[in-house]
This record gives sequence, structure tokens and C-alpha cells, in this order.
Amino acid sequence: METESGALRRRACSFTKADFLPEESFKSWGNYAKALGETGMRLKDRVFTRSLDEIELNEMEAQSQHQMKKSLTWWDLIWLGIGAVIGTGIFVLTGQEAKIDAGPAVILSYAVSGVSAMLSVFCYTEFAVEIPAAGGSFAYLRVEMGDFVAFIAAGNIIFEYVISCAAVARSWSSYLATLLNHNANYFRIIAHNLPQDFNQLDPIAVCIISIIGIAAIFSTKFSSRFNYIASILHILIIVFIVVAGLTKADVKNYTEFAPYGAHGIFKASAVLFFAYVGFDAVSTMAEETKNPGRDIPIGLVGSMTITTFAYCLMAATLCLMQPYDQIDPDAPFSIAFKATGMDWAKYIVALGALKGMTSVLLVSAMGQARYLTHIARTHMAPPCLGYVNEKFGTPINATIVMLVATAVIALFTDLNILANLLSISTLFIFMLVAIALLIRRYYVSGISSLRHQIFFITFILVILASSAAIAVCWAIEVASWIPFLLTLIVWFLSTLGLRLFVPQARNPKLWGVPLVPWLPSASIAINIFLLGSIDAKSYMRFAVWTGGLLVYYLFFGLHASYDAARESSDKRAEAAKQLQKMEEGSTNSQMGADMNTCG
Repeated sequence: METESGALRRRACSFTKADFLPEESFKSWGNYAKALGETGMRLKDRVFTRSLDEIELNEMEAQSQHQMKKSLTWWDLIWLGIGAVIGTGIFVLTGQEAKIDAGPAVILSYAVSGVSAMLSVFCYTEFAVEIPAAGGSFAYLRVEMGDFVAFIAAGNIIFEYVISCAAVARSWSSYLATLLNHNANYFRIIAHNLPQDFNQLDPIAVCIISIIGIAAIFSTKFSSRFNYIASILHILIIVFIVVAGLTKADVKNYTEFAPYGAHGIFKASAVLFFAYVGFDAVSTMAEETKNPGRDIPIGLVGSMTITTFAYCLMAATLCLMQPYDQIDPDAPFSIAFKATGMDWAKYIVALGALKGMTSVLLVSAMGQARYLTHIARTHMAPPCLGYVNEKFGTPINATIVMLVATAVIALFTDLNILANLLSISTLFIFMLVAIALLIRRYYVSGISSLRHQIFFITFILVILASSAAIAVCWAIEVASWIPFLLTLIVWFLSTLGLRLFVPQARNPKLWGVPLVPWLPSASIAINIFLLGSIDAKSYMRFAVWTGGLLVYYLFFGLHASYDAARESSDKRAEAAKQLQKMEEGSTNSQMGADMNTCG
């Protein structure tokens, strides 16, 4: 349908070729063959061309036709952050790491993990304030590291969202069955003709995903209020667990506080970090925040502070209730209450886990749809997925696509989120965002001198290399402390060199990360350290999926985004010419009027 100005006005999606491949490169087979012949040139352009803040905030948002409703405050963001992070992990990982790796010192492990997560939160916060766009890390990386890196990062985090949400939905089904005194597989249907790991169909998982998807489509504010109420219930359940558990506390259980030493504490910390993952979904809602400069720092930092405090309290309570070597790694709190004569409390624990998973599903559904929306705005994904519904003010197409993908995987695939929390994609993106923050502060084209650019690149490479060396030493369990000390000194000196020899080329306008470059450099080191603790299978999955992303990008995403970027650039140039003509016309008219006056 054409508007009066002749511009194409797309509705939600009519399932035509124009909705999915409207770009010039796909108008004919000849055009496509020409585009493929220019792949090298186009890839170079997309790798080295960085976006701008105003493009992400204005041009990209305009691609959605309607604006998302700015309905969120810092209060909403705090509860969304709590809902996104406090899921089932706390109810299982605490017991697992207390028994196997840390003992009662698991509380210190949670504290270390919380500090690590807070470093990433700070990096995300500055970007979310400066670039409050729905794309989250995708938008930040486009501005600082170019389209190619942004696409690979975003593609991986969307995959992680889909897999994780499918696993949470199946866990939700299991917990519901347990709450009703049934076997965990009670609601699942056995399909004997399907392969072993795909034959337990879970209709309850599909139902909960569908309900969550409808809520996410209906209204961001409604979803926020639902999460707010549910999160209050969750906090009350956590308070109950802590208070009731402490009535059964025995300080003798803390006699051997750190039975596995410092190595055990940090090993547990590497695992427990993943109990904090999820806050990045909140950053994607910056576009719907009323006052990003105030609300985002308070919301993100506030929710992470509350979460860390809650985790440490629950860990301390569990280890006071039972000796660490008697904790059940699969159902720690339920068994601990049973051992102290409070068997009925297992229902409250199960309800808390069920509520936690519901909030995680809701916030994740909102976050992943907004990631996909912004990717579609750049034409790296079909542009119809960037549509924002006028009535609801939500990205309806992207939400439906992510809902369907998650529901299909949840229906067929036997996933266990509690045994598969390691998230290489998430850590990879956290590391990239920290690097991007340093680039934003220290490497600005046209401002940073060539000498300072060379210094910056050198120091960044040394920071990365020394961080990787620390991770390798830890992974191979080097007994001596000398290699750790040497690599740590190299990391410290490279960060100090960045601080002393490279001036900051840009200062944040509203709110900035403190202690730059130390804080983002520490975030890089910690994320690489945690990447070193991930198993080989996760790296294989990362390689396979990233390979698939590259194939899609080289054959479709690259050419679509190149055409879209060129079209936008032409429009900006034409607008600049028109403005110049208007200014020249105005100047000439004024000169003519002055001459007539003089005459």
C-alpha cells in the first residue's frame, strides 16, 4: 500500500517476497549474481564501517514504523532485572557447588560471581544510557565494532535465548508435576517413532511459552506489572526460606568453612556466574524507558545488588541447615528442610522455583524479541520482523517468530537447563561489550591520533593475551602461583599503560562507567577466565552455530544490510543537499532584499 508521499508502508507481514527480501540485490537473479560477485568488497565495507549513535536511535527506530511505548521506570527495571536473573539456578547450583567445590565458602563464591556480573552490568549501563535502543548489545557493537561483529554476537545470543527458554519451559513442566505430587515426566507424551532424545513431547511447555508470548505481545507495561507482582511473591518465598532455614541453623556446620581451599571457591564462582545471567535482556528495553539517563543505572545496578544479596543469604542459610557434605546436589533446599523436620516446606520451594522460571521466561521473551527487532531494522534479518504494532507498541512479529522457534524446540527436545547452564555465547558477548566500551572511550575516528590509535590497539591486544594466559593456566590447573602472578602483572601494566598513554577521546554525556579503563579491563579478564572453564561440547556448539550464521550472512544478511545502509546513506546525502539549497536560497533572498533596500 502506498502513502501519499509514495513511500511503501508495510503492515505487520503479508508473507510476500517484499516483506523478506525487498532489497535491490534480490530484485532479480542477475542482481543477486552481481551482489555475490561483490561479496569481498561488501564484507570489507560492513566489517570496517561503524554505525553512529543517532542512526541507531533515529533511523533504525523509524524502520519499525511505530514507536515502542515509553512506559518503564527505574522501579520497573529493577523488578525486570530480578525476574530475569533469579530463576531455578539458585535452587540447584547452590547445593551442587557447596557439596562438590566450595563447602560453606560457597557464599564467597556467590559474592565473587556477583562482583563479576556487576562489572558487566556497568559496561551495559553506559551503553544503554547513551544508546537507548531495543537492540541492546547488537546496537552497541554496531556503533563501536561494525555490522559483522554485531551480527555474529547477536545471532549467538538469540540462539542462547531460544535454547535456554525451551529448557526453562520443560523444567517448568517438571516442577508443576512435582508440585502436584506426580512424577517429573507426568505431563509428557511418549512418541515411540521419534529418536531417543526427541520423543518426550511436552505440551505443557508449549502452553506456558504461548501464554508468556501473548503477555509479551499485549503490553510491555502489563508484562512489567505481572513480573513485578510475581517477583514480590518470589522475594517473599526467598525471605521465608531464609527465615525458616535460620531457625534450624547450626553454626557447627561452618567449622570447616573452606574445605576445598581458594581453588574450590573460584571454581565454584565460575559455575555460579551463570546464576546471574539474564540482566542483558533488561538493556534491550531501554527504548521503552521514560528517562534512560536516570532509570537504567538505577534499574540494572539495583537489581544486581538485590540479587547478589539474596543469593549470598540463601547460600549461607543452606550451609547452616546442613553439613556441606550431606547437601543434596539436585534438590538442596527441599531435602534440607526435610532433614530438619519441615518436609511440607518443599512445596514452597517448588512454588518459588516455578515462579522464578515464569519470570525468566517472560523477561527473556521480551528481550529476545527486541534483539531480533533491531537486527531486522538493519535488514540483516527480514525487515518485516522489525515491525512494531501501533496499538500495543510492541514488536509483535519478532515476538511471534521467537515464540514459535522456542515452542518447537521445547515440545520435542529433552533439555535440562540445570545441567547445561554454561553459556559461551553470553560470556563472549559480555567480553565484546567491555572491549566496545574501551573503544568508545579511547578510539574515536577523527579525534584519536594515529599514535594513540596504535597504542590503544597494542594495549588491548596485550590485555586480551594476558587474560587468556590466566584462563589457560587455570584450565590446565598449574600448581605454581608464579605464572598467575606474571600474567596478572602483564594485565595490570597493559591496563595502566592504557590509562597513562592513551587519552580518552570521548566522555559520556549522561552517565558513565567509573574507574575506566580498570573496570572494563577487569570485566574482559574475568569473562575470558570464565570462558576457559567451559567444556569442549559448548565450544563445538558455538563453532557449528557460528558457522551457520556466517553462511546466512555471506549469502543473505550481508547483501541486504549493505543495500539498506547504502540507501540510508543516499537519503542522508539527498537531505543534506536539500538543506543546503534551502539555506542558499534563503541567503540569496536576503541578499536581494538588502540590495533592494539599498537601492
